[in-house]
Parts: sequence; structure tokens; C-alpha cells
Amino acid sequence: MTNLYASASSSSSSSLDILIKITFLLILLFPAIVSSECTCDFLEDTQEEKGQALKYKLASVASILVAGAIGVSLPLLGNKIPALRPENDIFFMIKAFAAGVILATAFIHILPEAFDALTSPCLKQNPWGNFPLTGFVAMVSAIGTLMLDSFATGFYKRLHFKNKNKLVVNMDEETGEDEHSGHVHVHIHATHGHGHGSASPTQDLGLPDLLRRRIISQVLEVGILAHSVFIGISLGASESAEIIKPLLVALSFHQFFEGMGLGGCISEAKFKSKSTTIMATFFSLTTPLGIAIGIAISSVYKENSPTALIVEGMFNSASAGILIYMSLVDLLAADFMNPRLQSNFRIQFGANVCLFLGAGCMCVLAKWA
Repeated sequence: MTNLYASASSSSSSSLDILIKITFLLILLFPAIVSSECTCDFLEDTQEEKGQALKYKLASVASILVAGAIGVSLPLLGNKIPALRPENDIFFMIKAFAAGVILATAFIHILPEAFDALTSPCLKQNPWGNFPLTGFVAMVSAIGTLMLDSFATGFYKRLHFKNKNKLVVNMDEETGEDEHSGHVHVHIHATHGHGHGSASPTQDLGLPDLLRRRIISQVLEVGILAHSVFIGISLGASESAEIIKPLLVALSFHQFFEGMGLGGCISEAKFKSKSTTIMATFFSLTTPLGIAIGIAISSVYKENSPTALIVEGMFNSASAGILIYMSLVDLLAADFMNPRLQSNFRIQFGANVCLFLGAGCMCVLAKWA
């Protein structure tokens, strides 16, 4: 019995010794493992690789430009395609799909890239490693977007009602009659409009509501453009054809779906044709322009340089915060709480399915981009 106990004790001691040795060995090897995962050294590519990569970059400029232009233009063709008009049920589903794309873009594509950039071992520990700056910047940009949305809407609403009251007073002074004594007038409320006589489309929608939709579309475009530039620069500066090939396809789909979301907001905002064209053109050209910039600076631009990591990380964090707020509050909440959608189960079910489809498409694309 004593021999068995001694044998077991010896075996246990031997196992413990082995475990201690393995642990000690891992502790010694850990710095080497970490340093091998990420290096701040700059690797040189051969001229042949650079030439092949350039061909794919030029192809990506054309592909992404066409995909973005088609995506942003489709919702703007409501006059020619009745199904795409904002008053139709199918438009709810298109907007839900596009909002899912924008939300997934922020959470799955932009935010992780921002975390990677601002927590890179190529940056100093203080302050980049000691404080979660990615989440902080995203939070501040979301709060800033809320404040801008609120203040701008409130300002235009107060300005509108102030001008309306002045108009009514002037009419009373000129006629000397009661304001309801027979002259044509239009009442415009915050959420709806009704008129005596003829009213313009702007008056039918309600001027404050229309102004808010315009603010939403403009802020959304700013958030999209900010990260689109860095997507383009990263692709244009890359010298590896193997990296660019999947990015070409993934970013083309990415721009198409994101364009649909932005195009839906622009369509609802009822801008004049000139403003609509400018906004759609800016969206379509931003990523190709970023690729062109990346190609031009590829000889000096280093993705893992501290300056590039900080600038890209900060811009991506801010873009993620803007897009998360816009997609959840201004796109999804506004439509999903709409009485028209809530009173119709078919539209409500379709919008929920389209939301998951849009987010799912962008999650699948995250495998390549």
C-alpha cells in the first residue's frame, strides 16, 4: 500500500514537473510568438507583383464606380420605376435591407478595423494601449450626430414657424380681416400638412419633417464618405494581387448595397435634381478616388506606420459611430415604428426579413473585405 502511494505520489510529482516546465517554456516563447504575429517592418514587393497588382487596381476603380453608381441611382428612379417610390410598400423593404447593410458595415467592417488600427503594437502603449479610444471616438461621434440632428431640426423648425407667424400678421394688417375670412392659406405641421387651396409636395410632407430628412441624408453621406476614402486608399496602396482580387468583388457589392441605403434617404429628402446629382456623384466617386490616391502614394504609404494607423483608426471610429446612430435611429426606428408598417403584418414581416438579409450579406462579405 505504501509502495502504491509512493508510486502515485511520484507520478503526480513528475506530471507537475512536466507542467511547470511547459509553462515556463511558454512564458519564454510568448514574446517571440507575439512579435511574430505583427511586425512594423516594411516589406518590399517585386516589380512583377506591383505590375500585376496595378491591373487589378484599375479594374477595381471601374467595377466599384459602376456598382456604386447603380446602387445609389436605383432608389432615385422612383419617377420611372413606380415600385421604388417612397409611398409604395416595397420601399419599406428596400430601406430595411439598406439599413441592415449600413448597420453591419459599421459593426462588422469599420469598427473592427478601427480597433485593429488603434491597438496595433506599432503604436505606443500610452495613450493608445491604455485607453479604449476606438469605442470612445465612436461614442462621441454618435452623440455628436444626435446633437447635430436635434439642433439643426429645432433651428429650422423655429425659423419656419417664426416666418409663418410673420406672414399671417402681415396678411391681417393688409386686409384688416380675420385670418380665416376667405383668403387662401396653408397650414403646415411638424409631422403632416394640409391646405386650403393648392399645396406643393414640400408642404404636403411638412417642412420640418422634410428638413430633418435632408439633414439625415447629408450626415449619412458624410459618415459613408469618410470610411470610403480609407477603403480606397488601403486597396490602392496594396501591392499584393492576391489581396486585391477578393477585395475587388467584395467592395463592388459593398458599394452597391451601401449606395441603395444612401439613395433611399436622398429620395425621401426630395432634393432638387442638381443637389441629388451632386450627392450621388460624390458617393460614386469617393472610393475610386481613394483608390487613385492609394496608387499615387503607394511608394511612400505604409499601412503599419504610426501616422497611417492613427488617422485611419480615428476616422473609422468616427464613421462607425455616425453610421450606427443613423441606421438604428434615423432609418430603422423611424420606419419600424411607423403606424403604416405596424398596422400591416405583411409589410412588417417583409421589412424584418429584409433587415436580416441586408445585415447577413455584409457579414458574408466580411470574409473577403
